[in-house]
Amino acid sequence: MKYEHIYFGLCIFYTLCIKSSMPLTRQNTSASGARPNPQGSYKYGSINITETYLLNILPPVTINGSTRATLNGVSFRKPEVPFRLADKHQLNGTYKLDFPTKPLNRAPVLDVSLINATFRAFVEIILQNNDTTIQNFHLDGQSFYVVGMNYGIWSEQSRSSYNKWDAISRSTTQVYPGGWTAILLSIDNVGYWNLRSENLDRWYLGQETYMKVINPEESGRTELDPPANALYCGPLHYLQK
Repeated sequence: MKYEHIYFGLCIFYTLCIKSSMPLTRQNTSASGARPNPQGSYKYGSINITETYLLNILPPVTINGSTRATLNGVSFRKPEVPFRLADKHQLNGTYKLDFPTKPLNRAPVLDVSLINATFRAFVEIILQNNDTTIQNFHLDGQSFYVVGMNYGIWSEQSRSSYNKWDAISRSTTQVYPGGWTAILLSIDNVGYWNLRSENLDRWYLGQETYMKVINPEESGRTELDPPANALYCGPLHYLQK
């Protein structure tokens, strides 16, 4: 009974945190600077969503005899070669562009599975935390707007509660246990960008993935070669000077 009371108390506490976080985390649009109009810096609420990713966060599981953490049932395995070097030297099979856009009804797997993001797409990512701890998630290389946060299971009807006016642009957000957080972002930066749990134990156990973003219209090389003292490993060890 004691532990049931503690759990019930935590549920109430986290619910209050969710309800108090969103109203307070807003831009001050009455201050000097750009205004939230269709031509201004804060037009995110009027842009059509072109891609949606529903990411399910679960407690650690056992995969191949080891404790692992997952996103949509995939626990990230570190590649033998950095992604850009693998592309440069045409090492097929280093990674897969098959990260699921929503949870799948299958056993969890260990894989190098990346999100095949579309350049200049406007993306909605929902972080559904079905774990028992507060999670913090970070995205490299992009900034996003935290537009929604609530307790329970996200659904398409949840979009009616989104803040489409004055949300804060950031790169890290919290996701409370038993709740969800929704973010919107424009994919405008080419590269490989890490989306991960900032909880070090979950990150270490594989709760992360990468977004691959390429510009199909780019002509010619705009990228510098690797430095002369670059370290090569795995299949490219023969290039080490």
